Amino acid sequence: MTLNELRFIVAVAQERNFRRAAEKSFISQPALSLAIQKLEKELGLKIFERGKGEITMTVVGNDIIEQAQRVLEEAERIREIAKQGSNQLATPLRIGIIHSVAPYLLPDLIPALKDIAPALSLEIEENITANLEVLLRNGTLDVIIVALPFGDTSILTHALYDEAFEVVVNSKHAWAGLRSINAQDLAGEKVLLLDSGHCFSNQVAEACPDLKRKSVDPQKGTSLETIRNMVASGLGITVLPASANGPRYRSSLLKVIPFAKPIPSRRIALAWRKSFARTQAIDVLIKAVAQTKINGVSSLPK
Repeated sequence: MTLNELRFIVAVAQERNFRRAAEKSFISQPALSLAIQKLEKELGLKIFERGKGEITMTVVGNDIIEQAQRVLEEAERIREIAKQGSNQLATPLRIGIIHSVAPYLLPDLIPALKDIAPALSLEIEENITANLEVLLRNGTLDVIIVALPFGDTSILTHALYDEAFEVVVNSKHAWAGLRSINAQDLAGEKVLLLDSGHCFSNQVAEACPDLKRKSVDPQKGTSLETIRNMVASGLGITVLPASANGPRYRSSLLKVIPFAKPIPSRRIALAWRKSFARTQAIDVLIKAVAQTKINGVSSLPK
């Protein structure tokens, strides 16, 4: 059993296709197939079930893949430990960020990071929480920024900030002159939210439970900016995180109204695998976020 063989089975598990896994591993498909067959023979069992155009893992194969991923991470950790005496910030940090945070955090985060650690560059993946979790666990990403709660005992988290929710209406809407809105009042309005799969929609629904009891589901949008434009056009109202309502996003067509207490909010955090060895890069990222000036967020006690 070799590390390369473990890399091959992890690649097949991720791609669910021998050809793509071979391309990803920079070897020929016959060589990859032969290596996996050799490993299966050595272990005395099948890791993959090979069907027509479909590759699935056996029950025990799934356990083997998970252990192989841990072994590969530990092997990588050895390399990182060896670099402890050098610069942990010289290698790009692969970071994932949820859609409802990325556009409003990155414009301030990247300059702050360059000031603190000029040598550290970011490789950024913007996606929904469920997909980011998969990419974090399989090692494709080093760290992700998501809303809590998140993770289990294999994942470490660090809370970054709390962020209030705010109601956004068209400037001609009947609510445009209000100073605050009660969460339960949203149930009587046409509320525009993100498509299912976005955790922010779930957070809004939890904060405004009356929305769940409506006979008609809230209308969906593909991004917060699409929803903002829909509201500006008079198609409904919405709830946005406060960071999305900063000065650069303001429009005469819209009115932002705070919620009455208790104000719905979310907690944004950094999450990474326990086995991730570049703790200096994590510390620098946390420091950079703390130095950003994000609209409507509350820093947490250190």
